[in-house]
Amino acid sequence: MLIYLLCALALIGALIFYLFFYRSWWRNRQLQHPFPEHWRKTLKTRVPLYRRLPAQLKRQLEQHVQLFLAEKPFYGCDGFEVDDTVRLTIAGHACLLIIARNFSDFDGINSILVYPDRYRVRDMESDGMVVSESNEIRAGEASSLGQVVLAWTDCEEGAIHPHGAHNVILHEFAHQLDYLDGTADGAPPLSGEQARHWQETMTRAYEHLRDSLHHHRKPWLDPYGATEPAEFFAVLTETFFQRPSHLKEQQPEVYKTLGGYFRFDPLNLTEHPDGSGNREAPPR
Repeated sequence: MLIYLLCALALIGALIFYLFFYRSWWRNRQLQHPFPEHWRKTLKTRVPLYRRLPAQLKRQLEQHVQLFLAEKPFYGCDGFEVDDTVRLTIAGHACLLIIARNFSDFDGINSILVYPDRYRVRDMESDGMVVSESNEIRAGEASSLGQVVLAWTDCEEGAIHPHGAHNVILHEFAHQLDYLDGTADGAPPLSGEQARHWQETMTRAYEHLRDSLHHHRKPWLDPYGATEPAEFFAVLTETFFQRPSHLKEQQPEVYKTLGGYFRFDPLNLTEHPDGSGNREAPPR
């Protein structure tokens, strides 16, 4: 009887460890491996912002990239070969979004599919009575089920032109952050005063963008951001990392709000967005 009891306790203990501690233990084990020097060389050329990061932020990005590559499977589509350059380019840009946040923000991502170029998608729509079919050409997409699809030509474009208006990697992984609360509504999980401030600031900015387009004024953001709140957040994220000076000049409160969420200021890499200058390594 005692043996059965001990076995049961051992089984319960193992289950508790797996459910609550295994992931953290496994990640700590992964981070004990040194970051390969050839990976650093690739990040320097494929993720230009990496070169400007202070030592602590650079180390945090490396740790996130290390975990990303250890956990997230990549699949080449239409004969595309996924090599280290592809993986590091995508992981490096994606992990910029969580450079000062917990890596668990990406726990829901379970696969990355990479096409060599923009790809065609058949889309079926129904209004209850009539079903229509359309063919769309896409550069990327994100799924609430944790799948990210990317066109490599567009990924390279964002990497080669770090100050351009578009970066499909940042865009699609921003959608994944948006999905963390279960729905893509233009707001990642927030609470309390931060949630209230986000809602007020982003709603005001979103309406301002739509109003500018309605009256044929030059918009301060890519018009695609006016499609819906989810796309507004994704396009804002691209602009925050790619063209921070433009966003801060045009929408200073939006810039500040995004900096508070990302805990990162691309225009002041030595200081925390709250002005404290403190940057503690994010928990895993």
